Amino acid sequence: MLLGLVTLLQDSLLTPKADTVATAANAAATADQQIRLLDLLMKGGVLMIPLGILSLIAVFVFVERYITISKAGKLENNFMPMIRDHITSGNMQAARSISKNTASPIARMIDKGIQRIGKPIENIEKSMENVGKLEIYKMEKNLVILAIISGIAPMFGFLGTIAGMIQTFFNISITSDITLGTIAGGIYVKMITSATGLIIGIVAYICYSFLNAQIDKVINKMEAASAEFIDILQEPTR
Repeated sequence: MLLGLVTLLQDSLLTPKADTVATAANAAATADQQIRLLDLLMKGGVLMIPLGILSLIAVFVFVERYITISKAGKLENNFMPMIRDHITSGNMQAARSISKNTASPIARMIDKGIQRIGKPIENIEKSMENVGKLEIYKMEKNLVILAIISGIAPMFGFLGTIAGMIQTFFNISITSDITLGTIAGGIYVKMITSATGLIIGIVAYICYSFLNAQIDKVINKMEAASAEFIDILQEPTR
C-alpha cells in the first residue's frame, strides 16, 4: 500500500516536469524559426538597396520641408496690429522696418504691400499676390519628390518580386524540386520587396499629404493677412 502511494506521487510530480520540458523545447524551436526583421530585409535581394535609398530620401525631404513650412507658418500675434497702428498713424518707415525684420512669408508679402502704398489698390493686391505665389513655390520646393517616391517605390517592390519568382521557377525547372517547402520558401522571400515597396510608398504618400495640408494652413494665413492689410489701407489715417 505504501509502495503504491509512493509510485503515484512520483508519477504525478515527474509527468508535469516532462510536459514543461517539452513545452519549453517547443517554444525554443519556435523562437529559432521566427524571422528577424533585419535578416528578412537582407533576403530581399539587390532591389532592397534602391528601396533603402528611396526611404532615406523620403525621410530627409519630409524633415527638411516640415521644418521649413513650420517656420513659415509662425508669426507673432501682434504683427498685424503693429502694422495697423503704424500705417494708420502715417509712420510707414516703422511699418516697413517691422515687416523687413520679420522672417516670414506673410511679413515679406506685407512688406511688398507697404512699398506699394500710394498706388491703386489693384496694383498693391497684384504685387502682394505675386510675392505670395513665390513664397508658396518656396514652401512646395522638393515636395514633388515625395509624390514620386510614393509612386515608384511600390513598382520597385513588384519588380523585385517578379524577378524573384522568375528565378524561383527557373531553379525548379532545372532541379525538378517542386516540393511545397521549396516553393513557399522562395515565394515568401521574393515578396519581401513588394511589402517593403508598399510600406515606403504609403508612408511617402502620407507625408506628402500632410505637408500639403500644412502649406494650405500657411496659405490661409497669408490670405487673411493680405485681406486685413487691404482693409487697413482703406481706413482713414489719423
